[in-house]
Parts: sequence; C-alpha cells; structure tokens
Amino acid sequence: HEIIGRWLNEEIGNDMEKISQVLSLVAQAENNLADVFNLPGTEISISIEAGEVTVQENVLLQHYEQEFEPDMDFYDSESSGMCGLEDFSTLIHQWQRFLTTGR
Repeated sequence: HEIIGRWLNEEIGNDMEKISQVLSLVAQAENNLADVFNLPGTEISISIEAGEVTVQENVLLQHYEQEFEPDMDFYDSESSGMCGLEDFSTLIHQWQRFLTTGR
C-alpha cells in the first residue's frame, strides 16, 4: 500500500486530467484483459495486465548488469505493489470523489 499511496500523492495528486487519464486506461483494460497497458510516471509507473495492476518505482524497471554482493542487494520491498483491476478502479474513483467533495 505504501507505493500506491506515494503514486497517488506524487504522480496523480489533485490533477483531474491525470485522474481522467487513469480512469480511461482502467476502462480500456477492463474491455481488453488480454492487452497490457502502461502509464509511465516521473518516478512511479503503473502497468495493467490480465486484470492485475502493478505500481512500481521506475528504478525497478532498469536492469543492472553488475551483480551486487549479498550485503549490498537493492532493497525494493516498498517499491512495488499489486492489486486487482476492480480494486484499483474503486480506489481511483474514491480518490476522485475525495478531491471533488472533500470527503
């Protein structure tokens, strides 16, 4: 939930145009479960595939050729999260309602 909260605050905020863009992407994904949909963000991006939404920091999308020592491994437990498309759609609609009504 931490990365999804960060994504809402940092990438979406109170920008109604971005919220509409996300809702449009969700609607497309609901109608085409076989396709993959991506919404890149400045630091956090979302991907929708087969009814699952993945929210992750862009740094995780980069591939490093250098292997790190076990003690120097990259900590990414709070850098990605997943949820179902229906739950994600509900979240975005509630976020939009919260911003427009203050509730």
